[in-house]
Amino acid sequence: MFLTISTSGDAGRPATDLGFLLHKHPDKAQRFSTSYGTAHVLYPEAGEERCTAALLLEVDPVALVRKGKDRGRGGAPDSALAQYVNDRPYAASSLLAVAIGSVFSSAVRGQCAARPELPGQVRPLRIEVPVLPARGGAGLVERLFAPLGWRVTARPVALDERFPEWGDSRYVSLVLEGELRLADALRHLYVLLPVLDDAKHYWISSDEVDKLLRAGKGWLEGHPEQRLITDRYLGRRRGLTRDALDRLERLALARLAESDDTEPEALDNAVDEDEDTAERPLPLAVRRRQAILGVLRRSGAARVLDLGCGQGQLVGELLKDARFTEVVGVDVSVRALKEASRRLRLERMTERQAARVALWQGSLAYTDRRLAGYDAAVLSEVVEHVDPPRLPALEYAVFGAARPGTVVVTTPNAEYNVRWESLPAGQVRHADHRFEWTREEFGAWAAKVAERHAYTVDFAPVGPEDPEVGPPTQMAVFRKRAAHDPHGPHDPQDTTGTTRAAKEAKAA
Repeated sequence: MFLTISTSGDAGRPATDLGFLLHKHPDKAQRFSTSYGTAHVLYPEAGEERCTAALLLEVDPVALVRKGKDRGRGGAPDSALAQYVNDRPYAASSLLAVAIGSVFSSAVRGQCAARPELPGQVRPLRIEVPVLPARGGAGLVERLFAPLGWRVTARPVALDERFPEWGDSRYVSLVLEGELRLADALRHLYVLLPVLDDAKHYWISSDEVDKLLRAGKGWLEGHPEQRLITDRYLGRRRGLTRDALDRLERLALARLAESDDTEPEALDNAVDEDEDTAERPLPLAVRRRQAILGVLRRSGAARVLDLGCGQGQLVGELLKDARFTEVVGVDVSVRALKEASRRLRLERMTERQAARVALWQGSLAYTDRRLAGYDAAVLSEVVEHVDPPRLPALEYAVFGAARPGTVVVTTPNAEYNVRWESLPAGQVRHADHRFEWTREEFGAWAAKVAERHAYTVDFAPVGPEDPEVGPPTQMAVFRKRAAHDPHGPHDPQDTTGTTRAAKEAKAA
């Protein structure tokens, strides 16, 4: 893992002042121990007109695995790689950012006891990072560094130069040129290297907000990509991101107030304290639950199954409405059910409240007699987690065996994925999704299910509907046909469709 910092000068202002700024003598090659390996600082060139300092980080893969086990990497794409075979030793990342912060700590803080006038000087700088992961491509690199005064050259690295038809990798070779203070340049790298890699090697906790604000002081408050930088740096932890953005907003107001010689409260008056008129877009998950609740209320259902209930968010919403007299959450994950129990505070419920709710462990790949006889069932964002060969089994377990009066199914609309800027082309929204249907595919599946099991089906959009690609979520509402329905089976005892689905489930 390699990075160089170069500057130019003359007799009156020699380039070797870089050694004072970095607190590393140009005539020495020095080494420093870090938590994950050894950092080397050396000077390939050191003259009056030009000086270059290089930071070389040798990563110990064994230490990286031992100290990072079960921490920090979460669902990042690199977690699928073998523990000891990955890009960590070679590509700039949070490991290099930590080395910058520790090896060049005085320079990052803008301190130089020997030459105190140097840190405040603007110098011509050239920074080179030969291999930099860039999740978002060269365009994102430009959007992050250019607003800070850098001239950016981000050349994509080919997967294999011998096979150009394979295209480019997710790495770029980066060159930054500009006239800045060295401390500012180092703080830019400290924050933006892990932002571009989008996968930290250590556990992200609340103190990371303080680190971000310290390193981002003076430039992050007004950066056009502030939200993306904050979200990625903090590992997409919503609470931490919200805290950081609130504090950045207060800092920006304080600086503006200082420049205008006024109070921050006088500037922050766009919203009436008594009536907040700001229109905040509802999260898609909230819209989905609202749509489901609306269907269930209109159906008149009193006893409801939440199949694949996860952590119990929908179960909690159902319990707030007294018309739902019995709510059962079912999930295959015992861990999810424990979290649902904690969220719902089952242990603290009164006896009357507890009588309305139950959490069951069970798989929708098998019939379950406990599920029979309910007014309604919900499959919210569930079917896409099922392997396609197992769908007939789920279909029979719900529509053939349990047969609730109403079934609500929601699933992502694959066509809408092009509207998610952060979602690479061709990828599904969640790593566990086995597939995602287009509107036509979902409609065809739902129509066949309804025909086989004597249900009608209607469709409704969930979320803002795009005129070209439709809504982000699609919803199907199945209603069991009455025995006398001329469009249903000619005989209510005719179970031909159900038997066929049962055979398919057994085969699956």
